[in-house]
Amino acid sequence: MEWVETTAKSVEEAKELALDQLGVDEADAEFEILEEPKPGLFGRVRGEARVRARVKPTRPRPKVERRDRRRRDREAKPDTPARTKAEPAVSDSPTPAPRPVTPQSAPSVTDVAAEADKFLQGLLDALGLQGTVTVNTEGDDVEVNLDGDNLGVLIGPRGITLLAVQDLVRVASQRRINDHTTRLRLDVSGYREKRREALARFALAQADAVVASGEPLRLEAMPSADRKVIHDVLTGRTDVVTHSEGEDPYRCVVIAPAS
Repeated sequence: MEWVETTAKSVEEAKELALDQLGVDEADAEFEILEEPKPGLFGRVRGEARVRARVKPTRPRPKVERRDRRRRDREAKPDTPARTKAEPAVSDSPTPAPRPVTPQSAPSVTDVAAEADKFLQGLLDALGLQGTVTVNTEGDDVEVNLDGDNLGVLIGPRGITLLAVQDLVRVASQRRINDHTTRLRLDVSGYREKRREALARFALAQADAVVASGEPLRLEAMPSADRKVIHDVLTGRTDVVTHSEGEDPYRCVVIAPAS
């Protein structure tokens, strides 16, 4: 999993910036505090907080827990009488040779892509929809694109349903085969790019309004992926700054004059 590094006036603000970059909630991320602001004279603070964060990897169930469960299953079965030496078990068939143990290889990106394609094809059939699934892989990234007519039901207002379907695809294609390294992203009918273009135009227009009024502007609540677009679009401007406020699902972006 790739790490991102952010700096801000406080540790909490640095964490929020990292979450916006990762596009996930705090429960799905892990942090390392690299540097904290230091107290100065007259209650002032010197320096900035520096935080490193990444998407929390999904971990398999500990082996100890699996052994404990198997032991409980054995204890729950009724005891079978033990054979005595005077009554050996007799079998007419030869004892089979033990099977060689073949080490199980870790799932590959191709395995994840195949599972994602199979799940989405089944989802389309279940909903009575027609569509084409295209899966592209690059390194540990898996880009899944679903194209077709009348697929708006899989997008939903502001892409909320799309995010939910993406989570289902991740469960079906990654956790089911015990994959913990790939990063999967789903798009339906090019919605993400269209949404990004619309958000970029909206962000620039709102930034111009903030500069004209000289007052900060609090935008409506939006998902972390949309907040990241707003931050990315305005990061190159020197006349405004952005930060996020609130808790999900009511977290929003605030655009303020740079001065």
